Amino acid sequence: MNAQDIEQKLLKGPYHQWLGLRVQHAGEGEITLQVPFRDEFIVNPDGKYIHGGILATLVDLAADWALFSWTGKGVPTFNLHVDYHRPARGDLTVKAKVLKLGKQASCAEAWVYDAEGRLVASGRGLYAMPTEQGAV
Repeated sequence: MNAQDIEQKLLKGPYHQWLGLRVQHAGEGEITLQVPFRDEFIVNPDGKYIHGGILATLVDLAADWALFSWTGKGVPTFNLHVDYHRPARGDLTVKAKVLKLGKQASCAEAWVYDAEGRLVASGRGLYAMPTEQGAV
């Protein structure tokens, strides 16, 4: 599935639209998302840095959609771990790749970078895989 097809499916979600997500690259088991800065992302008006919840969302979304790029199916999150490395400001880029594709659960990792290319957050998620009947 190519980046344009994935972006079309991704943007069906109103929250994804609000975030302003754009798929820059998609390949089998990997994805790169662009996220334009929004004032609503700011948690501290004095420091003007982005709320950690937005960064955690981006880690989860990118890891999940990296799996989608491989399987073509949405997968629910079992577990998510996020590390914060520095305050995030401005436009963001999120890269993710599948680490292990399993029958019952799969693992993917994601990295969030600021406009200067500095790592601001990273994380790993464990995701439920669709059953043969198509239900999760």
